[in-house]
Formats: sequence, C-alpha cells, structure tokens
Amino acid sequence: MLPCAAERLWKVVATPELIVRFLDGVGTPQRIGRHQQQDAGRYRIRLDTAGEPAEVEFDAVVVRSGREVRFENVDGPGLISITLADRAPDATELIVTVLRAADALPPTVHPNNESVLAWIDRALGRIDDYITGRPTSVVINHGDIRPATLAVLKVMVATGVVRASAPHRGLLQLASLARWGFTLGGGIAAARARSPRVPAIVDDRGTLTFGELHDRSNSLGAALQSRGIGRGSTVGLLARNHSAMVGALAACGKIGADVVLCNTALAARQLEHVAGRHDLSALLLDDEFDPLAHGLPSELPRFALRQDGRLPDRLGIRALLGSTSTPISPSPTPGKLIVLTSGTTGLPKSATRPTPGGFGPIAAMLSRMPLRMGQPMMIAAPLFHSWGLAMLQVSTSLRAPVILPPRADPEELLRGIAMHRCASLVAVPIMLQRIMNLPAAVRDRYDTSSLKVVAISGSPPSAHLVREFTAAFGDVIFNFYGSTEVSWASVAGPRDLRLAPTTAGRPPLGTSVMIADPQGRPVPVGMIGRICVSNDMLFEGYADNPGPQTHDSLMDTGDLGWIDGSGRLYVAGRNDEMIISGGENVFPRPVEETLVDVPGIAEAAVVGVSDAEFGQRLVAYVVPDGSRELDSETLRDHLREHLSRFAVPRDFVFVRDLPHTATGKILKRDLA
Repeated sequence: MLPCAAERLWKVVATPELIVRFLDGVGTPQRIGRHQQQDAGRYRIRLDTAGEPAEVEFDAVVVRSGREVRFENVDGPGLISITLADRAPDATELIVTVLRAADALPPTVHPNNESVLAWIDRALGRIDDYITGRPTSVVINHGDIRPATLAVLKVMVATGVVRASAPHRGLLQLASLARWGFTLGGGIAAARARSPRVPAIVDDRGTLTFGELHDRSNSLGAALQSRGIGRGSTVGLLARNHSAMVGALAACGKIGADVVLCNTALAARQLEHVAGRHDLSALLLDDEFDPLAHGLPSELPRFALRQDGRLPDRLGIRALLGSTSTPISPSPTPGKLIVLTSGTTGLPKSATRPTPGGFGPIAAMLSRMPLRMGQPMMIAAPLFHSWGLAMLQVSTSLRAPVILPPRADPEELLRGIAMHRCASLVAVPIMLQRIMNLPAAVRDRYDTSSLKVVAISGSPPSAHLVREFTAAFGDVIFNFYGSTEVSWASVAGPRDLRLAPTTAGRPPLGTSVMIADPQGRPVPVGMIGRICVSNDMLFEGYADNPGPQTHDSLMDTGDLGWIDGSGRLYVAGRNDEMIISGGENVFPRPVEETLVDVPGIAEAAVVGVSDAEFGQRLVAYVVPDGSRELDSETLRDHLREHLSRFAVPRDFVFVRDLPHTATGKILKRDLA
C-alpha cells in the first residue's frame, strides 16, 4: 500500500522508461518496437549479473482498463506483473506478481521468496520516496570508511604513483613537488626525479624524455623571465598538441605566469577580445595561426612555438631557449591555467582552473580507470581543453609516455596506437565515431590489442556508438562526465555502459553529486533535476562573468539529470535545451539516440523552434552516411514506433554535416 492516489502512481508504473529507475540491477530500457497488442512496446533491457550483464528482451504490456503492467520475458516464462487497486482517495494497493524469478529478475537477486520480496520492497520504497518527494538524490564517494587522505594514498600505492622502493628517488620526487607544486611543471619535475630517461612526449618532431622536457621548460621559463614575463603576467597560448606546447605550459607555471589556453577554432575577433580582456604580456603560437594575430597590437610580443623564426619579426622556440644563460627563478606561487569555454561563435568566457593541493584529483581519476605506471598513453583530445589537460597531468604522475598526434585523423590514431602499443587513448566521442566510420578492413590493419582504456569526455556518446565501439574494440570505454567549471562529476566504466549505455556512471573518489530542484534542495531518486557537483577541482570563477550557482558547496552544472536506484547518474540534457511542445517536456537526447540507430544516419541533432500552435516544435537535423536513401516519412514512422507521439519531430532537415566545437559538442544554437 502506498499513500497516494492511483492515478498519480499509474503515471510512474505505466512508463517503463521511468519505473526501471527504481529497480536494482536493471539497465536502461531500449525500445525496439511495438507489441501486437495495443499500448504495448517491446524493450531490450539488460540485467546486472556478477559477471557479464545479461541481455533480455521483454514485452511491456500496459493494460489501461485494469491498470496492469506486465513485463514478459520474450525468450522464457519469466514475468513481472504490477496491478493497481484503489483502496482510498489517497491510498493505492500494488499487487506485484513474479513468475519464474530466475527468468524475470536480475541474476544478482536470489530466486527465493525472501530475496525477491526484499528486491520488490526496495523498489516500492524508492517509488514512495519519488511520490512523496523525499530528498534522496545525493551520491557521495569518500572511498570507504577510511579518512579521505588514506583513501587517496590507497589509490596512489595501488597504481604505483607512490612506492616504498628506492627511497632516494622518492625523496627527490617529493622535493620536486614541494618546489614546483602539484602543477604540470611539478609533475614533470617529479617524473624526472624518478625516471629522467623515460620518454615523456612523442610527437611528429621526435621524442623528449622527462629529463629533457624538464630542462627545456626551465630554459623557456628563464628566457621569458629575461623579457620581464613572470609572476603577475598573463601569456596567451594558441597551438595544437605537441611537445613545445607542453613545455610552454610547464614553463609558465614554474615562473608564476598565468596562461590563457586559446581554442584553435577562435576567430580573429575573438582572439583580439581575449587578448584585451587578459592584457596579455606575450602570445606563444603555432605559425599556422599567425593570420589570426594580425589585429593584435604590434607591441605585443609573439613567439613561434614550432618553427625557428621563419615568419618575419618572429622569434622561434629554439632561439628563445638559447637566448639567456641565467637560470630560472621559481615563483613562490604557480601560474594559473585559464580555459576558454567551448564555442566558436560569440565571445567565450574565461574559466580559471584551480591548482591541485595534492594527489586527490589524480587519485579521483585513477579510482575509476585501470591505468598503470609507464604504460604509453595517446592523448588525441585537445590540450587547450580541460579534458586533455587533466589527462596530461595524470600522465606525469604515472610516468607514462604520451603520444601527441598533431591532428585526430582516425586512421592515424589507430596506426599510432599499434606502433607505440598504447594502453590508453584519451579522446572525445566524435573521434570514436570517426574511427567507426572507417571500413572494417581499414580498422583491421592495425593491432590495437594493447588498448585497455579509451577515456572520453566533452560530449555524451550515443548508445549506438558505445555498443558499436565496444563490439569492435572490447570493454575499454570509460566515459567521464564533467565540465570546465566542475572538472569531473562521474565516470561510467565498461560494466556501467554494458548495462546502461547512456549512463554517466558514478562519482569518483572525493566527489559528491546531487540532483536538486530550482531552489537547490535534493529531489528523490528517479526524478529529473539540476545536476550539482562538489570535488577538489571546482573552478575559481570566470574572468568577467558571474559563476554558476552553488548549493551547499555543490556547483550547478547547468545540466539536468537523474540518479537511479543503483546510484548511477544520467544526463537528460542542458537546462536550456528542454523543449516544451504542446505542454509536454521533451529532451532532445532520446530522440537523437533513436535517430542514430537508424541505418544510414551518421549523426543527428534535435532543436526546438517557435511554433504558433504548440509554443515550440521539434526539428531534426540529420546527417546521412550515404549508404542508403532516407526520407522524412520513413524516419517519422520509425520514431513513432519507438517514442511517444509528442517526441516525434515535425520537420526533418538533411544536411551534409553539423557544426561542432573542438571537443565534439554540437553547436545547437547555430542550428536553431
């Protein structure tokens, strides 16, 4: 018996996509068609097991006249039936019937009466919380019962970052961190103290060891100091991924100069605005971006990162390195890193990243990924973005050789993974999609068996991409959900993604996630609300804009989502992306997920546009892959089979490609 009206409870029970949020060990349902009975859909639902998630097909039959919902196992006799009965105006009896529990419930539930009743009781308790509004959507990861510092140390020892052997090397490592701080420069210096001859960076110009990279960054820092650049200065950095960019980042941190990491997709006007906003003391850039700097003041010093002064009036990195014999003078406080928020139109905001105060942030990343000491890592994500930058910092703690491809050509990525026997790939989801767009015969040319971790972030991967990539490369995807402002919020590993391909996973060590209402109060498990995050690396604010709201020290990400009964986070979409059409709230992502499952569609984006009758209507922008003919009516029929009527777009626009940021996010404002 639950204390609410049957009509209200029916809205929960009769919606398979909603009711599974309250069930232990049940993944996201994927609707794959209609059942022959009216009001019935066929769903593919994965059940959690002690080993591999089991994939089971259910018919979800909704009998409205009797207020009954039946989940019938397509391939077996298992069945769950839920029937509602009115007992009072504000009291409803639920009759739950389970037949052949072994074929109907997750294998983690023992098929005896006691275990089945406990599973049902937990689900009904969460539904009761949902109906009554109890604040249960808070997930906190402190590691275990140990104090936070011991939990961090446990991860550091397990991954080999901290070792008891070779005490003199350990003392040198700690001395380097004490001198330079837990910055990129400090990480390189500590790695040099431990392993000076180990390769640090491999790019198209060659290989630099940790010793060489440390010495080179010191020389560059000294050269900049000789030109009056140091503590209190701000340097602009506009470059692709390569060793000179890494050295420049480390050098500026060591001398206390702040660095503005400029997006390579900036327009000239945007670069001029950024330079003026931060009063740049110098600009370090690749030659290819020199035309963007023509509008900057002529007195602003510009240094070529990759060439030897081949451009007029431009001092190259080699000449700069040899321009002074004075040693570097370390700053008492390290320089800050300033990341520009993604976007290639308008004026991006400048977000100041905090300086880590210890091993906590690295332990958080490693607590969710099986990265180990010395294993080669390919970073294909741009280093000017928080994601690539964070993983570069992690690589120094692991003393991992980092392979930096200049551009993310999909076949070149595979070639590099095979050549260097990379254990990990750091990328954004669109790069994985481009790899999967290669013919299978091309992918098969390269031995990628060394690959154990494919860490992605920047935009949500589609369920179709997760399933397709996993089938080709194995259980290697680790999806990090976060933002420039909060760094990370949660990580979905292979087990999470097999069970629920659209989940954002669970918070890593030292992280708290809360789903809040507009007033900042926690909402019940299963209810959509604002995603708020707390960890050691929340950003310090924007340069000239107010920051996001915070609630009880948790920062509002601007995204909406929910937490399920197993503590997994799901992202519904941006707060400003929700479309209200005819009084119904529609999030674009489920519509986009259903579209990209259609053979012949490479990518899709759904936006809302003004409509005189419905307030807003849905428009789908579709990128065909050229493998077959597509038309609006075929897509509309497919969506009607898989989605509610109000979630089917009115209009379909076929386009050659969609506008993206450098991290793969679709620029929907350009479409709308």
